[in-house]
Amino acid sequence: MIIQQVIPKENFILRIVAENGRSGEFDVGPYLKGEAFEPLKDPEEFKKIHNGKYFIEWECGADLSADTIEAHLK
Repeated sequence: MIIQQVIPKENFILRIVAENGRSGEFDVGPYLKGEAFEPLKDPEEFKKIHNGKYFIEWECGADLSADTIEAHLK
């Protein structure tokens, strides 16, 4: 999957749109228990996201691959 658009929403949800037209929501909440994702508990930090097309990354260095997102997209 190639990520075309990622939009941070309330409650640690990301709205994902793929280049193939597939779209849905991805819940980052379960990942917040990990040390790398700890800064994302701050809603302002959660919004500072970069779309790398094959991954997404936050300013704090936490990242998720497109494969992980695709596997859990709802």
